[in-house]
Amino acid sequence: MRPKYSLIFHEVQQPVTEPVTKFGGQPIWITQPQWPLSRSTGEPMRFICQIALDPHIFGEIPGRMAYLFITDDETFVDNTFDPEGGENAVIIQPGTCDVPTEPLLNGPSLYKMVNDFSEEELVPLSCELAVELTAGEDPESIVEDEQAHASDEAWAQFTKLWSEIKIGGTPAFLQYPEYPAGGNWRLLLQLDSARVPFSVNFGDAGVGYAFLSEDGTSGKFLWQCL
Repeated sequence: MRPKYSLIFHEVQQPVTEPVTKFGGQPIWITQPQWPLSRSTGEPMRFICQIALDPHIFGEIPGRMAYLFITDDETFVDNTFDPEGGENAVIIQPGTCDVPTEPLLNGPSLYKMVNDFSEEELVPLSCELAVELTAGEDPESIVEDEQAHASDEAWAQFTKLWSEIKIGGTPAFLQYPEYPAGGNWRLLLQLDSARVPFSVNFGDAGVGYAFLSEDGTSGKFLWQCL
């Protein structure tokens, strides 16, 4: 079995300024700021979250904090789904970094879409969320096969697995097993874009998967959609 934490979000009114797991706001760096830049535009990516690398989940590794960034969907760039596309980044501190960065303390961050009665459409509003963690375990593998479609009950059970928002555990891939190239990778974060209280673009009802290298010094991200 693989240990994991399931996540429940709680929006905060005051910025979280400690090196703990959170979504949105501004990253709390534990070494020097390393804000990744979009390969296509050269602009800072959007900060999604930071994840404390708990030894209970990841063991005794050099990395203490992971930071997830994705190129702003308002720029309409491709390849945000690709771990090598240059439009997303997982920064591990302390750790290695293979993407261009700038030492920025502040940059684009998470938002939610809200009603603004002065506008006809929803408008973005910055948000920041603390998380409540619940410990659990996953089996060593979660594979979709014909049995997942054998009955409504079996399919409901499988969709529950890939719609779970969690740190650690075993990835439940929306389409097919897909890991970053090179080396052995373990799941850092699974994030169902249809079940979060903020806006993130992983395509059509997509699920994002962040991964941590075996040595705990680097990370990669990809997403799959229906």
